[in-house]
Amino acid sequence: MKNTFKSLKKIMTFSLVATIAASAFTLATTTNHANAATEKTLALISEGKNYLGVPYKYGAPVGITYAFDCSSFTKFMFAGLDVNLPRTAAEQATVGKKVPKTELSTGDLVFFRTNGISISHVAIYAGSKKILHSSTSQGVTVSDMSSSYWSGKYVTARRVVN
Repeated sequence: MKNTFKSLKKIMTFSLVATIAASAFTLATTTNHANAATEKTLALISEGKNYLGVPYKYGAPVGITYAFDCSSFTKFMFAGLDVNLPRTAAEQATVGKKVPKTELSTGDLVFFRTNGISISHVAIYAGSKKILHSSTSQGVTVSDMSSSYWSGKYVTARRVVN
């Protein structure tokens, strides 16, 4: 009986240690995933989709809504959240908190090297590997950033809304 009690105690101790270790592992791996979208960032994407199809115009002045370039679109959209972004994609890539690609969350700014040299395009991460942006060929649109075109041009991402 005494040996049975010792064996049962060892099994219970081992089970407890295994449970704690599994919990710690689960917590460590889940904290590295993307943050959930917030009410603000979901509203940002919803509002941005109201501009789908608005034409692209290089150097479009900030504040107009009949045409956008990529950075005037992001600057305009984030102004609605009281976030004052710089004018160009390269400048916008210097603000906020850097976010690893594996931790992208709806509303993050994502930056691409479309000119083959430096950051030359900015978009808003819309979730599920989609980006909302003003493209030269389609104007304001939603694109798949895992497509062969965008995946090879990705540079970095920044979070400017908490």
